[in-house]
Amino acid sequence: MQARLIGFGELEIDGKRYDHDVVIDGGQVRKRKKGPSREAKREAGHTPLTATEDLPWGGRQLIIGTGMYGALPVAEDVEDEADRRDVEVIAARTEDACRLICGIEEETEIHAVIHITC
Repeated sequence: MQARLIGFGELEIDGKRYDHDVVIDGGQVRKRKKGPSREAKREAGHTPLTATEDLPWGGRQLIIGTGMYGALPVAEDVEDEADRRDVEVIAARTEDACRLICGIEEETEIHAVIHITC
């Protein structure tokens, strides 16, 4: 799977462009639904990634693209849930997260949440 951050607010995966955050679950791409995390916005000042969202827990690792500048807050409950499921969390700026995704040979092993702005 090829993924790259085109610029602020634009991502390309396998030739298709997205102007919204995405979730990659076993190689399947869908829009990130951050509604469940909005309650935590007051605390974080920005809608964080929380375990209340439908996160792709199906693999051994969860890659989180934290945005162009790495500003997406990742709530502690994500780490707690990952520990409970024995999943390694790799949080990195989106550009770096895309490089990690490109390095995974088997698409079904790709589990990621990619934030495309901040």
